[in-house]
Amino acid sequence: MATAKRHYVPALSAMAFKTHMRQRKYGPVPIHAEITAEDAVSNILYNTPKVTSEPPKRHVLNCLVQNEPGVLSKLSGVLAGRNFNIESLVVANTEVPDLSRMTIVFKGKDDQIEQARRQLEDLVPVWAVLDYTRTKLVERELLLIKLSILGPDNLHEQMPTAKFDETVEFSDDVLNHETEHEELSPSKALRETFDHLRAVTELSRLFNGKIIDVASDAVMIQVCAKPERITSFMRLCKPFGILEASRTGVMAMPRSPVFDHYLPQTEHSYSDDDGKVDESLLPPG
Repeated sequence: MATAKRHYVPALSAMAFKTHMRQRKYGPVPIHAEITAEDAVSNILYNTPKVTSEPPKRHVLNCLVQNEPGVLSKLSGVLAGRNFNIESLVVANTEVPDLSRMTIVFKGKDDQIEQARRQLEDLVPVWAVLDYTRTKLVERELLLIKLSILGPDNLHEQMPTAKFDETVEFSDDVLNHETEHEELSPSKALRETFDHLRAVTELSRLFNGKIIDVASDAVMIQVCAKPERITSFMRLCKPFGILEASRTGVMAMPRSPVFDHYLPQTEHSYSDDDGKVDESLLPPG
């Protein structure tokens, strides 16, 4: 007599399993011996995790997920449930229509990261989760930043902000009160503006940046580099006056190994056994 096999839909397998478990009939509850205080304390001490002094490290996870709605919220919910603060999250389509690649950067301890990685892999729309923490990577991040070329003393005029408290003074207002400025002629103001523009252009050139928009009072710069260089560039741009800034987040890809195909031939050609003959291969006599 043939028996029919049960085929569960992945999304409904958990419900089917719970229904099957409710229908099972269990026998009488076994009687266990009473636990002493010594056994209870030993059990508690054994199950208590050890306190590690290991500082949280920077981890890079690469997730290959199904391209469908709600995947991002599921993954971020798992990390938020473990109290991880996501520093960077980048997701986009790949060359495969149904596959998306997600790069997540956050800090945590190794054991916690491994538990979170396994929990992410258990999600239905996730194909695989790769930990790139100890892998040689190529990391890049894109920055769009808008800088003032009028000088820091005019920054507040380019960013009009309503003062809700009259006692609050902005940094550029304090700078204007402390320093006495004479009214500049149009030609002198134009020369100072171009001096600032020249300095901003030179700074962006040192970081392989590119000026993609120029206005009468501001410029927009595009920089693609490592996250550390992006941070350093933004710190150097602060004296000019940052009007807007937007960072895409970290994109990472592992490096490919380099094989030397001529290495075995070179070692063989310069080996110490050159000129020696194996006597076992010679004919008798």
